[in-house]
Amino acid sequence: MENKEPFYYTYSAKEQEEIKAIRQKYAAPAPTEDKMTQLRRLDAAVTKKATSVSLVFGIIGALILGMGMSLAMTDIGKVLGLSGGTAMLIGALVGIIGIVLVCTAYPIYNRIVKKERKKIAPEIIRLTDELMK
Repeated sequence: MENKEPFYYTYSAKEQEEIKAIRQKYAAPAPTEDKMTQLRRLDAAVTKKATSVSLVFGIIGALILGMGMSLAMTDIGKVLGLSGGTAMLIGALVGIIGIVLVCTAYPIYNRIVKKERKKIAPEIIRLTDELMK
């Protein structure tokens, strides 16, 4: 006796998930991000880089300022073998260097933002033209 009915087999949910995961590895890559997401990403990248660089300058400047203040106002100068007046003078100079670094953080931010905006302006303009049509 021959059975003429076709044989059907369905996989369990767990096996289906595994099959989909394996297929995903070999399938064509997913479509690229849409234009609005790309526009937002490009715009955020400009300020992200500028923010990180200016934060580094500001933090280093604040640490140097604090080191100068500590040298000028505490007994650290004596521990380092400096007299009171010398420690005060060196501490003030180090503090001024820290103040200069802190004060340059914002102009550095503005300069980087301007430079990065100029660099990606053609791409931003192209994307906005496509989105506004």
